[in-house]
Amino acid sequence: MQKRVWMGSALGLILAVNVVAAEGPFKPYTLADTAPADVTAKLVAAGFEVAGTYTPFEGTEIIVMTSDALKANAANSERGAYGAVLRVAISGDTVSYTTPQYWANAFRLTSDLGDVAATLEKALGNAGTFGSKKGLSVKALRKYHYMAMMPHFDDPVKLGSFDSYTEAVAAVAKSLAEGKQSSKLVYRIDIKDKKETIFGIGMVGEQDGADGVIMPVLGGFTGKPEHSACLPYEILVSGGKVSMLHGKFRIALSFPDLSMGQFMKIRNAPAAIAAIAKSLLK
Repeated sequence: MQKRVWMGSALGLILAVNVVAAEGPFKPYTLADTAPADVTAKLVAAGFEVAGTYTPFEGTEIIVMTSDALKANAANSERGAYGAVLRVAISGDTVSYTTPQYWANAFRLTSDLGDVAATLEKALGNAGTFGSKKGLSVKALRKYHYMAMMPHFDDPVKLGSFDSYTEAVAAVAKSLAEGKQSSKLVYRIDIKDKKETIFGIGMVGEQDGADGVIMPVLGGFTGKPEHSACLPYEILVSGGKVSMLHGKFRIALSFPDLSMGQFMKIRNAPAAIAAIAKSLLK
C-alpha cells in the first residue's frame, strides 16, 4: 500500500511538472539563430513545406510554412485552419519566427504544438523569445482579448456565406487571383476531409489597413521589425461560410503589450482590413 501511494505521488509530481512547463508564459515571437540565406533549406530539411512568401515592405520577407503535423492538428481543432501555418520573418540579418505554443493556444488548437516547436527550434535555433515583456499563460491565451468588450477568437468578422464549401473557396480564390481591392494571395492551405481552407492575404497599397502603412507604426512602438512575422492576415473558409479574425483581436494578439494610446494610432486599421476582405466577395 505504501509503495502504491508513493508511486501515485511520484506520478502526480511528474504530471504537475509537465503542466507547469506547458503553461508558459509564452511570447509571440522567437529570435532564430541562423543566417537568412539558410532559412528555406533548413525548413525543408526539417520537414516543413514553404506555403508562400511575401514582401510586405522593403527589407522584410515573410516565409509561411506548413507541415503534415500542422495540418493534422488543424484538422482536429475547431476552426483549426488558422493553426495550419507558422511564419518566419527575415528583416535584414535578423530572422524570427512565430512561437508555436503561443499561437496554438491563442487559436485554441487541441495541441500546443510543442513537438513542432522542438523541430523548428532544432532547425532555426532559439536565441530567445520576445514580443511581450512578461508573456501570456496558456489560460490567458485561450481566452485572449485585449480588454473588456473587445473581440475574442470566437468573435470573427463574417465576410460572406455560400451554398457550399466549393463555391466559397472558388469565390475567394478568384478575387485573390485578380488582386482585387489591393489584396495579394500569399498562401492557401486546404484541410483535407474537413471542408476548411485558410487563405493568407497581403494588404498592399497605401490605404488604411495596408501592411506597409500599419507595420511601420507598430514597429516604431516596439523597435523590432522582426515582429513582421505576424503577417499576413487570414481568411477562413469553413463549409460555406467565409470569415476572418477581428482586427482588434488579431493585431492585439500580435502586439499584446500595446497601450491603449498606441492602439489608437491605428484605430482605423481593423475596420479597413475587414472592408478590404469583405470587398473580395462582392
